[in-house]
Amino acid sequence: MENISNTRKVVIHALLIIGSIVMVGPFLWMVLTSLKTVGEAAQIPPKIFPEVFQWSNYKEVFSSFPFAEFYWNTFFTTVIKTIGQLFLCSLAAYAFARIKFPGRNFFFILYLSVLMIPPQAFLIPQYQIIANLELLNTLTALILPGLFSAFGTFLLRQFFMTMPDELEEAAKIDGCNHFQIYWRIMLPLAKPGLIALAIFTIIWSWNDFLWPLIVNSSPDKMPLSAGLASLQGQYSTNYPVLMAGTFLASWPLIIIFMFFQKAFVEGIALSGRKG
Repeated sequence: MENISNTRKVVIHALLIIGSIVMVGPFLWMVLTSLKTVGEAAQIPPKIFPEVFQWSNYKEVFSSFPFAEFYWNTFFTTVIKTIGQLFLCSLAAYAFARIKFPGRNFFFILYLSVLMIPPQAFLIPQYQIIANLELLNTLTALILPGLFSAFGTFLLRQFFMTMPDELEEAAKIDGCNHFQIYWRIMLPLAKPGLIALAIFTIIWSWNDFLWPLIVNSSPDKMPLSAGLASLQGQYSTNYPVLMAGTFLASWPLIIIFMFFQKAFVEGIALSGRKG
């Protein structure tokens, strides 16, 4: 039995190692390609390591187009969207989880029905709203549709439902109203869930591609995702520079996930404890 158990562990670890290589492989290839020449990147059969590291590709990213401005637009819109979702989604989640009002379950199901509709179905009405507000080619057009989400409300509602009723009852005895209970008691205890939602929102906002292309045509209002698309030419593409820009655009998300991985996993696990 011990031999069977050891064999099973070896097989499991071998599968995990293969899976990790498959997941990390494209990222490593991107980094190596960013240090190659154009000829080495297009060479067949593929050349894994460059003969000389071309660090100038990273410099060319900033000289070819306003990469720093793309970075600022992405950072600014991501921060505002994340703050907005944490506040608005947590407010709605607290109301659906802790406040009893007529039709609460009906309105929550109606709210969640948004998740059943493909996001592409909202593009035309959202565009018409932004156009009527005369917000095209502005950072506000990128921010407004991302200030709230049904998924964030559902995630935090599940988390608030795990809170013991005694906390709320004790706060009411002390004279706290619903907003004070939400702000002073529930919100600090929901820290893992808030971190999980924040990471989801940051990743979604940082990688948002289609919506910026629709509402913004001015280069100085583009985020990184849409701005990097301008590096792809109609007939030829400088893949080393494109990979350098892609790496510079992706490393902040990697750092954020590395630092908050434990809290992210904890928030997802705790949110499903009680339905």
